[in-house]
Amino acid sequence: MLNDFDTIIERRSTYASKWQVNEGELPLSIADMDFKCSKKIRDAIQRRLDNGIFGYTDVPDAWYEAYMYWWEKRHNFKIAKDWLMFCTGVVPAISSTVRKITTPAEKVVVLTPVYNIFFNSIYNNGRYINECKLKEIDGRYEIDFIDLEEKLKDPQTTLLIFCNPHNPIGKIYTKEELAKVGELCAKHHVTVLSDEIHCDLVDPGEHYIPFASVDDTCKYNSITCVAPSKAFNLAGLQSSAIIIPNKDLYHKINRAINTDEIAEPNAFAIDATIAAFKESEGWLDELRAYVYENKCYIRDYIAHNIPELKVLDSKATYLLWIDTRALGHDAGYISEYIRKTSGLILSDGDHYRGNGYDYLRMNTAYPKKIIAEAMTRLKKSIETLKEEDHEKNN
Repeated sequence: MLNDFDTIIERRSTYASKWQVNEGELPLSIADMDFKCSKKIRDAIQRRLDNGIFGYTDVPDAWYEAYMYWWEKRHNFKIAKDWLMFCTGVVPAISSTVRKITTPAEKVVVLTPVYNIFFNSIYNNGRYINECKLKEIDGRYEIDFIDLEEKLKDPQTTLLIFCNPHNPIGKIYTKEELAKVGELCAKHHVTVLSDEIHCDLVDPGEHYIPFASVDDTCKYNSITCVAPSKAFNLAGLQSSAIIIPNKDLYHKINRAINTDEIAEPNAFAIDATIAAFKESEGWLDELRAYVYENKCYIRDYIAHNIPELKVLDSKATYLLWIDTRALGHDAGYISEYIRKTSGLILSDGDHYRGNGYDYLRMNTAYPKKIIAEAMTRLKKSIETLKEEDHEKNN
């Protein structure tokens, strides 16, 4: 392996959100990675830094070309330049889209459990959540298309926020599933906003399918949000892209993000993005292999040492979704107990709605020594919890 993912990097001194915790606590929670980004990206940022002037920045042709190159090469999806627009982040793009495509008091469909910030983008803008719960069947989640159509045909429903690949469950949707979602949304005049920020973080040998690439129905009734931030660990540089083949939709969203003043890059966003997509493919492939090894290690460790927990199947993201039902407590109680007894911080699945109250979300994008330490802490806490429950019940 040419790149170093084993070195532990001290992040507390950098005001990293995830690491604003008590001394001795270990956060495997917020979804960014504890790895340095690729040297090519760091070199590009350094060159920009050496210029010494950080004024207003335009979006050059090279930025568009980087996205077009990457999506055609990696995802077999040819993007036209006039489908693309810069945005400061996927979440700002989602919030602007909610405001532009829907009106106050209308409904937005989400498939739960799902990334909790979707809910903020809906509620904070005076809209209502129309929740369609994914069905869990033998440890795998499937779309309940009957329920989905019921939600979509509500006259007050005008937008579906979709997550592909899906956070937190790590599901990669099939072409058939995507086509069915597109068909139902078009039938009921509901626009699809597809958050595909995790698309480059699939397990080795797996492939994601862009929603807009499936067929013309999906292509011309969708808004796709993508970014280098998850795959290349650049979330703090506030850089993303919106892909919209439909010219009328493109015009609406372009006006929205400009009105909201989220259409201009900071001084480092452009250079980092270009270096990610044009020069960092090898780094990403090594990263995916490393994270996959972490996920396999965690699954194996839990299966052999903490059998009360069950890690659900996941083909994408560096997140794992862990079933806690055998312990007899909801995930909120268990996550608090684990933090109190071992300092390990995991995300409470209840935040993601659906049946998330029975799950914990774990970030696996860390050096292997940290993952091993996390497993030791998790085992200790679950054993202590079981002992305390046994004493209470006897």
